[in-house]
Amino acid sequence: METPISPPPPPLVEEDGGTTDATPPTVGRGIGPDEIDDITTESTAFAHAEPSQDDSGPPKIDSEKEILHEKVTKQIIKEGRGQTPTKFSTCFLHYRAWVEKTLHKFEDTWQEQRPVELIIGKEKKQMAGLGIGAASMRSGERALLRVGWELGYGEEGSFSFPNVPPLADLLYEVELIGFDEVKEGKARSDMTVEERIGAADRRKMDGNALFKEEKLEEAMQQYEMAIAYMGDDFMFQLFGKFRDMALAVKNPCHLNMAACLIKLTRYEEAIGQCSIVLTEDENNVKALFRRGKARAELGQTDAAREDFEKAKKVAPQDKAIARELRLIAEHEKAVYQKQKELYKGIFGPRPEPKPKRSWLLRFWQWLVSIFCYFLRFRKQKAE
Repeated sequence: METPISPPPPPLVEEDGGTTDATPPTVGRGIGPDEIDDITTESTAFAHAEPSQDDSGPPKIDSEKEILHEKVTKQIIKEGRGQTPTKFSTCFLHYRAWVEKTLHKFEDTWQEQRPVELIIGKEKKQMAGLGIGAASMRSGERALLRVGWELGYGEEGSFSFPNVPPLADLLYEVELIGFDEVKEGKARSDMTVEERIGAADRRKMDGNALFKEEKLEEAMQQYEMAIAYMGDDFMFQLFGKFRDMALAVKNPCHLNMAACLIKLTRYEEAIGQCSIVLTEDENNVKALFRRGKARAELGQTDAAREDFEKAKKVAPQDKAIARELRLIAEHEKAVYQKQKELYKGIFGPRPEPKPKRSWLLRFWQWLVSIFCYFLRFRKQKAE
């Protein structure tokens, strides 16, 4: 079984897109004045868009229950910061939802990696209870909501997607990623292409500014909200220069998130962020490099080597890539030597092989034995 490697601190990235060796500072440089898609920090306590550890059902918490409405209660799992959204604010949420009686999970946006957009005061009927809960939350807050069937899927339920039975009270584990204060409550779907790309770019730039201040929690929320403007339904409609403009905003956000996740030892999530970029740009050196580092940390050395070797083909002079490949080779050699010593201790030293006798020597030995036998026989007969 492959074991994890412990490589040196992550490299920075130059303006030409390559990775270079550097002493790791608190924050680093980006590929341009407005981008920092390669920054990592020394230490951060951060719990952004991360579902609870117990994936078998709703989280078990003992915090105080707050009554938001006759049919809606809230228990805080993680405190947020700043103000709560006002009416017509566009909120970006992650949530998991269960039928309270059976604990049947019918929706999980974390698993789908797609935040949900919800405009306070303009929610769909079945999300009215969720909207009441979101309106009480602060950015970064995570909470458990209990919503009565009257503010959920009602008397009839839903027999398509999501599948919710009639008269079902609901449980939501919700995280408010952030919100936009837009007075007219303009949804993404009502924006022009330029407006959506512009809104996402502003979020990305806000995230970069927060990153430089070492506020990674807030920065990651801005990146997540920027990505929310660039959903699959939107990207599918783009061609030519508009698609290039959108990817120039979207991909750096994924790479920034991957860099943070690596520092937070959330390697599986980092791999996911890099893989999203690689579906659009299979030769993206930064995505290959970071995914390789995350895989190496998970002990997936064969997959890590494959990523680093592919990155090396694109950037053959890059010293950081060569260093990672060398680390993998040294690691595997050390593992082999350790296993060799272990087996030696279990089975003892290997016995020395006996020299093989040639067929001619065996023939002469046979003749001598026959001759000796014949002499003994003659001697006995003479006596």
